[in-house]
Amino acid sequence: MNEIKLTQFSHGGGCGCKIAPGVLSELLATLPGGLVPPELLVGTDTADDAAVYRLNDRQAVVATTDFFTPIVDDPRDFGRIAATNALSDVYAMGGTPILALAIVGMPLDKLPREVIGEILRGGAEVCRDAGIPIAGGHSIDVLEPIYGLVGLGVVDPDKVKTNAGARDGDVLVLSKPLGIGILSAGLKKGLLTPQGYAQMIRWTTTLNRAGARLADLEGVHAVTDVTGFGLAGHLLEMCRGGKLGAEVRFDALPVIDEAAALLREGVATGASTRNWASYGSDVRLPDEAPEWQRKLVSDPQTSGGLLIACAESALAGVQAVIAEAQGEPGTVIGRMLAGEPVLKVV
Repeated sequence: MNEIKLTQFSHGGGCGCKIAPGVLSELLATLPGGLVPPELLVGTDTADDAAVYRLNDRQAVVATTDFFTPIVDDPRDFGRIAATNALSDVYAMGGTPILALAIVGMPLDKLPREVIGEILRGGAEVCRDAGIPIAGGHSIDVLEPIYGLVGLGVVDPDKVKTNAGARDGDVLVLSKPLGIGILSAGLKKGLLTPQGYAQMIRWTTTLNRAGARLADLEGVHAVTDVTGFGLAGHLLEMCRGGKLGAEVRFDALPVIDEAAALLREGVATGASTRNWASYGSDVRLPDEAPEWQRKLVSDPQTSGGLLIACAESALAGVQAVIAEAQGEPGTVIGRMLAGEPVLKVV
């Protein structure tokens, strides 16, 4: 079983295999208009993390799905990462997960059953940690391994946190460091050390459970999670949703140490280039900025952190909630600003 390298089956691993944001926008624009009942509080309008449907005055359902091809070779770690990533969308809306359904696609002629079983076990362990069951799912025989979850949660309709509620002057807090895509590229090239791999697994399997508690805090105006489109892509979605600009201090960005070193050596994912081609025209980097800075802000994050826009007065409470959930308080990286929806990196 240990001789099987899951990443050999992947043309792009983790959230790096997502369709580029520009292409996705074009595809979604071709869809005919559909039924939008008043109970649908969050749909596709602002490219938010999950759908939210009001059941009554006190309860709404949060629904999402997320799956991808292997980002690591260890099957249990792959299952853990994929499950953590899928549940992140529920937390990003301020919701509390209640159950999951498994999405399983495996090349049965290439992977031993015990390897597939380890993937499923990893996902089940994360769901158990989140306090929810895997209550069903669907499986198919495919050419590339894929695994993920449908995640369902609940939230008070008055406490839903979307990516569109940011206000001028809000502080931006990022709950996890950047660099997961870079580490995954280093892994594929055989450059990642055991210490780097340990950091990768630590952060990609840390549940964003702080999101459920952030919903209760006054002054938290917008939340999203940073995944396949990178920090810049998801922050631009927040800008467009709130009709605001944003400014980020590059030297304030938290980066996993080994990812920073690999990046300066030219290690990056192809998804970073695709991301930049989709939204780079809306990012303002200093004229003298080296290429690796562009690759960092567009680096696809698999199971990345929460990006929170909050009032200055709420900052201490936000960081306390994050610290209680994951042991570190997150990092202030910039703020939202009045103006056109562009991201300025200084």
